[in-house]
Amino acid sequence: MADTHSKEVRSYNMSQIKSKNTKPEVLVRKFLFSKGFRYRLYRKDLPGKPDIFIPKLKCIIDIRGCFWHGHNDCRYYRPPKTNTEWWLKKIGNNIKRDVENEKINIANGYNVVVIWECEIKKGDWQENLISKLKSLL
Repeated sequence: MADTHSKEVRSYNMSQIKSKNTKPEVLVRKFLFSKGFRYRLYRKDLPGKPDIFIPKLKCIIDIRGCFWHGHNDCRYYRPPKTNTEWWLKKIGNNIKRDVENEKINIANGYNVVVIWECEIKKGDWQENLISKLKSLL
């Protein structure tokens, strides 16, 4: 199946995808701040440069895009029909890196919480996140 966009349009679309300060990240950060949690962003000294780090709880919050991180059984993750082999390899490497970073961070004594993009879109993530964070206090 051919791509529905020209190479130039596809290239432009892909260039507009951000890796930092995404809408899901901003929503989670605003929520955390409103609940009194203070955090640091993208700590370069931690594996994977986590999206959010709460020093008081030694807690890493990783907000993952369903497509980019291959969220199984999620409506937002479907392998592309063009250049499929390349995309599957790329997404597979992302998954492998996520697992490795999570293992290292846990071994170093950090608590890791993963929030998926689809959870944020459904709107049922706040209570779950608060209960996880309260259990760390």
